[in-house]
Amino acid sequence: MRYLMISALLSLGTASAASAADEPAHTVIRSEGAIEIRDYDAVIEAHVEVEGDRRGAVNAGFRPLAGYIFGGNKSRDQDGAEQIAMTTPVIQSASQRIAMTAPVTQEVSEDGVWRIAFIMPAQWTMETLPVPDNAEVRLVEIPARRMAAIRFSGRARDADMVEKQAELLEFLAAHDYRVIGEPQYAYYNPPWTLGPFRRNEVMVEVERSD
Repeated sequence: MRYLMISALLSLGTASAASAADEPAHTVIRSEGAIEIRDYDAVIEAHVEVEGDRRGAVNAGFRPLAGYIFGGNKSRDQDGAEQIAMTTPVIQSASQRIAMTAPVTQEVSEDGVWRIAFIMPAQWTMETLPVPDNAEVRLVEIPARRMAAIRFSGRARDADMVEKQAELLEFLAAHDYRVIGEPQYAYYNPPWTLGPFRRNEVMVEVERSD
């Protein structure tokens, strides 16, 4: 597993420096400073749900997802496993467990349940993606949607997330965007990246008006 983690982190570092093709396909329809409104194509995400504080959950969730894309899977049409290219960002959002998992509001306890997700490269479908060996890794289709995002650098502390989330929501309210989703946190860089060179985002789905 250590080898898988090193490989995954190196791939994330390469992806973060590569072109926008390594990100989910999207069109920027509005840009004002650090804030963008983007239309994303439909995607497939692989995700796990883990308990704990925000930072610890990212680390815990990264491991099984990295294991899946780096060979912890069974091919659907041939013997053995397949490797899946890694994309950016790593997505984190809050969930709670009842009978099933569901999104919750922004008020999440430090020991809440978090969904950590990798977006699958566009060439894969639900029919062709290999089956995860780890039952905790789930594959889900996410429909096309409009997302608002605010970008910032640094180590992405909890205080930074709260501040940027408030700034984004204030902008959306001032410009008559209707928020229809819960906040998501997006991380684009490996852990050794220096703070000023990191790309982080708070994102939220908004209603289409066109």
